[in-house]
Amino acid sequence: MKVSAGISKINGEVFAPSSKSYTHRAITIASLSQECIVNRPLLSADTLATVRACEAFGARIDRLDDRLVVHGFGGKPNLPDNVIDVANSGTTLRFMIAISALLKGTTVLTGDSSIRTRPNKPLLEVLNDLGVEAFSTRENGCAPIVVKGGLKGGTATIDGSISSQFISALLIACPLTVNDTVISIKGTLKSRPYVDVTIELLRQAGVEIIVEENGNTSFIIPANQTYKLQEYTVPGDFSSASYLLAAAAITRSSVVVKNLFPSKQGDVEIIDVLRRMGADISWNMEEGIVSVAGNRKLKGTTFDVGATPDLVPTIAVLASCAEGVTVIGNAEHVRYKETDRLHAMAVELTKMGINIIEERDSLTITGGELHGADVHGWHDHRIVMSLTIAGMVAGNTTVDTVESVDISYPGFFEDMKSLGADLKIS
Repeated sequence: MKVSAGISKINGEVFAPSSKSYTHRAITIASLSQECIVNRPLLSADTLATVRACEAFGARIDRLDDRLVVHGFGGKPNLPDNVIDVANSGTTLRFMIAISALLKGTTVLTGDSSIRTRPNKPLLEVLNDLGVEAFSTRENGCAPIVVKGGLKGGTATIDGSISSQFISALLIACPLTVNDTVISIKGTLKSRPYVDVTIELLRQAGVEIIVEENGNTSFIIPANQTYKLQEYTVPGDFSSASYLLAAAAITRSSVVVKNLFPSKQGDVEIIDVLRRMGADISWNMEEGIVSVAGNRKLKGTTFDVGATPDLVPTIAVLASCAEGVTVIGNAEHVRYKETDRLHAMAVELTKMGINIIEERDSLTITGGELHGADVHGWHDHRIVMSLTIAGMVAGNTTVDTVESVDISYPGFFEDMKSLGADLKIS
């Protein structure tokens, strides 16, 4: 499918969709508990992959209006009857690899062509260090993955530079082991806010995680714990809201986005990004309302995205519309997402007339005039949404593979059109 974007002004109010990151964790942790209600979950392609995987392990999950009623397996997952297919969800894959390690028996996990290129080697190595036999069938660290359970706890070190999902997966599984676990992080822990989100939900479920910061980060996970999450309400998603807020800023429009309350999400940083670039933005934290009045020119600056990789496509578009030069740095880990997002944004925005220097760890973008073009969405929801809002400035722009927005924001095009965007799906 394709979207054709014309020059647009947008105006009005819209609710941010619920957080994908929190929904993944809430479903998983609720399944490890007994009975739990998850309010306002995001039901997207990725989170439904987590629902199916948890059901494969023995949970029963009923969908009722805007909530899920989760009948969990109480920390004792069943051996799946079949291969677990996570589709395009890297979070699901990493979390379920760790849960598979708790079982007596063998679990096989795979996914689509994109998932079968995404790295898992650090997680597999740690699980093997902790007594599990876990390996890639192609011996490249990528799915299909085979896990022969037996996780008992222990001490291990993991590289923190590729994906925080490895650490989150271990934090979810290791409280159920028979021995205490200590996970030490080698190097810098990228995307740290996502680990903080995991710990936040674990603590709400009554699980103890001890964090030590003595030069390097370590997580101490006491053994033989019990999950007790009973009810949880998923907050709004700042990652998804970033496209709405950025669209208002670059089209010189005014938009109000609701359901954005303070949380551990790293992508709340989009508010500071827009402020630093000169946008007129305000946040009423008590009411969860963020307002953008697009009456100011944006200016380029420098951003460290070590903690906020999902904002890179959004920032790249903002930088393209800003005066001067923007540097997006500390960004190598962004290359290991659904696609190599640094390269994808450099290629597609160059087609639209923007001067971009791509280096291993950064993009240097000189703002200019966006021109309409036929651009490729790379089957990546964040690339598609970012290029769509770029097209709303350039006009005469077509983006393909737009069905991928179902991964995180199924209502993206409907919300944009409700605000007045000139978008046509074909």
